[in-house]
Amino acid sequence: MTPETAERSKRLLAALVREYISSGEPVASSLLVTAAGLGVSSATVRNILARLEDEGFVQQPHTSAGRIPTDRGYRFDVDLLLESKRSRRTASAVEARLRRDNNSCALLDVLLSQVSHVVSQASRHVGFALRPAPEAAVFDRVEFIPLSSARVLVVIVARGGHVIQKVIDVGEVLDADDLREAANYLNAEFSGLPLRRAREAVLERINEERLLYDTLLARAMRLATSTFADLADEGTIYVEGAASLIGEAHGFTMSTLQTLLQMIEEKQRLVRLLNEYIDGPGLTIVIGGEHPNPHLRSFSLIASTYHDGSEIGTIGVIGPTRMHYSRAIALVEGAAQAVSRVLRDPN
Repeated sequence: MTPETAERSKRLLAALVREYISSGEPVASSLLVTAAGLGVSSATVRNILARLEDEGFVQQPHTSAGRIPTDRGYRFDVDLLLESKRSRRTASAVEARLRRDNNSCALLDVLLSQVSHVVSQASRHVGFALRPAPEAAVFDRVEFIPLSSARVLVVIVARGGHVIQKVIDVGEVLDADDLREAANYLNAEFSGLPLRRAREAVLERINEERLLYDTLLARAMRLATSTFADLADEGTIYVEGAASLIGEAHGFTMSTLQTLLQMIEEKQRLVRLLNEYIDGPGLTIVIGGEHPNPHLRSFSLIASTYHDGSEIGTIGVIGPTRMHYSRAIALVEGAAQAVSRVLRDPN
């Protein structure tokens, strides 16, 4: 294939994807003669389409119909989009809205709930925001608040505003001064460590002989053991816009739709799916047949990571394969950048 022919094929496929995303109908070759702007005859367009079909980029649902993109065709078009530099205006717009609508942006849970709504509303697809598992968070400080008898409310504050609360039974009655001393010690010793590493450090300290002679240290370690236990969940996800899938139901079977809706309802299943796909910072795109789960192959997923310098989470959309990819990519990346900026500078 000559460079000129390859460029024509690329432009024709891009035009076909745009037209199909816009109309939802198979695209006729006669329409592409104008839409692609190649300045070639309809016969040449038909020949290029036939070659694209042979190579698996497009398909013809009926012999008398036009062509529609395959998952491979969508992927080729998305890869072309990623080669071009996208505007950062989306990030600024999302950030402005988050700051305007939410005076508690420093609280990560509130912020992620808000951004999942913004992303869903703007994309008209399912929007989600994933907060990482607590163990991945970086410990900032802890507070102990006496409740009654031997029960204590533990408030763990992680970097980025992530707050974890739990009630523990300490096995003895401790007054506010005892608890404050223990909290001050733990904050001085473990602040700045990932929660996972803080828990490991506590276990190491427990084996130290000086605990036998230091009442304050022994009490602090007992409290720390209960504080850092049971934090190994898979993360928390905020999801908005599941109803949008109903409006797109013509693109997939009821069984397929039910699988995704159940996954959204049982949120930890969706968290596990995202953890499988996203193994590092940056943009992740999974299109149709690229899903390992056959029930999800009518959908595409676009996700991007956010961070506050230490903690990393994910923001994204899920929708039909007939998705406006350039808009969705810009939206998801912009939202992730906006959340990162708000976390670093809440004011």
